[in-house]
Parts: sequence; C-alpha cells; structure tokens
Amino acid sequence: MTRTRQLLTAAMLTTAVGTGSMAYAQQATTPVVFSELSAPSADVTPQPEYIKALARSAYVWGWPMVNQMNRRAKITLAPQPGLLGGIIPVAPQGQIGMLHDYIAPDERFVVCPNQDVVYGLGFFDLDKEPSVIQVPDFGDRFWVYALYDQRTDQFGELGKPYATKPGFYLMVGPNWNGEVPEGITGVVRSSTSLANAVPRIFQNDTDEDRAAIQSVINQVVAYPLSQFDGKMKTIEWNKLEDIPNPEKQGDQETGWIVPEKFFDQFPAMLDMVPPLPGEEAMYAQFRWLIGLAAKNPDVKKLIAEEAVATEKEVIAPFFQWKHNGKPAGSGWHRSVNNAQWGVDYYDRTGTAKSNMFDNRPNETQYFYTDLDSSGTQLEGSKNYKITFAAGETPPVNGFWSLTLYNEHHFFHPNNLKRYSLGTKNTTLKLNDDGSLSLYAGAKSPGSEKESNWLPAPEGTFSLYIRAYWGKEAILDGSWQPPKIELIQ
Repeated sequence: MTRTRQLLTAAMLTTAVGTGSMAYAQQATTPVVFSELSAPSADVTPQPEYIKALARSAYVWGWPMVNQMNRRAKITLAPQPGLLGGIIPVAPQGQIGMLHDYIAPDERFVVCPNQDVVYGLGFFDLDKEPSVIQVPDFGDRFWVYALYDQRTDQFGELGKPYATKPGFYLMVGPNWNGEVPEGITGVVRSSTSLANAVPRIFQNDTDEDRAAIQSVINQVVAYPLSQFDGKMKTIEWNKLEDIPNPEKQGDQETGWIVPEKFFDQFPAMLDMVPPLPGEEAMYAQFRWLIGLAAKNPDVKKLIAEEAVATEKEVIAPFFQWKHNGKPAGSGWHRSVNNAQWGVDYYDRTGTAKSNMFDNRPNETQYFYTDLDSSGTQLEGSKNYKITFAAGETPPVNGFWSLTLYNEHHFFHPNNLKRYSLGTKNTTLKLNDDGSLSLYAGAKSPGSEKESNWLPAPEGTFSLYIRAYWGKEAILDGSWQPPKIELIQ
C-alpha cells in the first residue's frame, strides 16, 4: 500500500470514528500477512450444523471447477482426435477434436448447444506441456476460439472481434517459463494448469457453405508444443472414423458431478486452482473442513449428505432462467459477467449448471426465457409469435439467432431438422412493414409461415437469443428482446 493511500485511508477512518481514534486508523492501514492470522484448530469438534453450512458453501463455490476437472478426465480418454459416438468432438489431452458440421441434436455433453457454428473441443494440462493452436485465414467468416481456465473464465483473445492474425498461438499455464520457439505468432497464458478450448466458426445453413468451410476448419488443429515444426497441420475432420461410445445417451446432460463423490475430489481441485486475491481465507476454511473429514468418519458422512442436499436444493434450481443473469425486458433474462466471472460465484455456478461455456459479453450476449410475455411457462401445445420490429433484430457485427430448447435445454428432434433461426438462414420471410415474425409451437403456423417456424415439443420449452459480437446497444442493454405473444 502506498503512503498516499495509507494517509487517505487513515483520514477516512478518523472522520468516521473521531480524532481520538487516530492511532487505530493508522494501525488499520498496516498490511496483514495472511499466514500470520489465526486459523481454525484441527482439534475442535464443531457442531453438525456448522459443518453443513460450510460444506454447502464449498459445494456451491467449487461446483464449476470440479465439473471442469471431470469433463477433462472423460474427454481426454479418446485415443485420437475424432467424434465420440459420431457426435462429440474429443481428443487426447493437449489436442482438440473438431466437428465438420453443426452439432447433432442428440448431443449430451453440454446443455444449450448452438446450431450457428461448427464447434471444436479440447482439454489441456498447460503446466505439464503447452499446446499450439492453429489459426487459419478465415477471411470474412466470423470465428472465435473461447479458451477457458478451470474457473471457466476465458483467457486470451483469439477471434474476429480481436482482429487476430492467422498463425500459431501458444497456450501456456501459469507456472510455465519455457522458451517460446521461433514461428509462434503469440502466447496466451491460462491462470490454471487445466484449460480447455472451444473454437466456434460461423456457418450458413446452406450446402454451399458447408462445402466451403471444410478446407478452413481442417486447419483448426491443436497439439503439444513438442510437435510444433512451424508448418500448418491439417486434419480432414469429415473423414475420420468415429470413436465408439459405450455409454448410452439419456435425455439430460451427462452427470459431470456425483454429489456423493464431490468432497473426495474437492481437495485435488483446491490444489489445482490457486486462490484469487481475497480467497485465501475461504481456502483455509475449506481445507480445515477437508482435514476434519479425513480423520472423522462422521464428518465425512455428514458433508457427503450435505452435498446431495445442496445439489437438489441449490444447484438444480439454476436450470430455471429466472435464476440466471438479470432481467432484460419482456420476460427475458440476460447473462452477466459471462466467462469473466471474477468473484461472481452466483452467476458462475448458475451458468455452469444451465449453459456452461459462455463466451465473454463482448463476444456474445445471451438472452433466455422460459416464459411468454404474460409470465406463463412456454408450452408446445400452444403457438407463439416473436416479432422483431423493422430494423430491430439484434444489432451485431457477427450474427444472431433464436434457438428453441426442450425442458432439458437440448434440441427437440423434428422433421424439419430445424432448431434455430437467424442470420444463418437465407429463407426467412419479412412482413410487409419490414418486421420479422418468428413462430414457436408444436404445430406449424401454416405453409406461408413455415420458413419462420421453430418446431417445439408438446411439453415445456425455452427460447434463447444469441448476439455474437454485439454492437453498443447490445453491450449497454438498450436493445431489448421482443415480447413472446401467445397466438393460440
């Protein structure tokens, strides 16, 4: 702390408590060494309710990071890059797998998938060995590589919004201090050793663009630094053999957290993720809790039971959009602090449950709702109209879309194979006044409106707007989503 800041702080404290407290004010500005502070004793026997309260706090806070740890363990079992079960891009640690078209509707790796982009996915241990990720020349096509640390914060800036140049980008961990070889275009550093990459490359919904994008995405490749030779590597993603998936796909997202096992994994996560400034005390409390559980079977049993209860009572409700982000008008909510959470543990955990792997707000703004304009749950047995006034579709530099999800936040299979509408669609019809009306419901709104229709399941569903690389009205919140009108 600078002398100026010390004096200012002292002056403010003196004003608040009176001149007689000047000595206290000066003392309060003296930096405190955390390691010198008292910590809970390992020999105490705390009451069960205290243990449960601390365990609940640890579970909610640590849920996204244990989630990331378990995803990496699963995805990196792949023997080589490819599609697991023909659906999910997977790869060994240090590499990525790529789709060659939109994600399939039976994907269950992550909720709220996107059918505007071609996805990639890979996980890394960047302190063990950095990885190189290639950036081809995408031309005018929108693209962004979202790179996440274990906290699910993004690191690095690779994409169209950043005017990133083609080349080779080295992803390194927080403790890596090796030599950067000649030929590397740039270096991006993760705050944690565990990291993952989710490339997103825009694709129009036409056969012509599906063909045109192949040569570009074939150069979206990542590999360990030891394999770097300065030459652009190519993988023909649409020609790889699928990797068999022995696990049956259910209706819901893969269960990445087993509550009963959470506190068995929690200590490793604490070791992997360094505390942010101000989190040291919290880490000390959590480590104390783990220490008690390690030597007391009753405490271990109690925190496992509390994990189960917290999953049901705290985590599960985050699936409702009213518990995500903040109100955005007309019954919608919008994401807050996405992929740059800091200490916003509320939204970090909420997003990890409901729609993990958001982009940063400047890259993508998300709007979502379960309700129509009257506040009633959306039901496929009814028909709805969503009208953007002339010139009032989401103002973006990239693209926008409206996606329909079933009750589990996945696509609803339908004969049209249509799950979203927006910039990618060339057949949308405008109204006579230049406005755009989109329709949602289980029944077609009629042949003349079918190009603008999102088929819904008979039961409940959600709507979700993405605004990629939004303009100022998106960023400052002055643009609001349209009302969802019940028409039948």
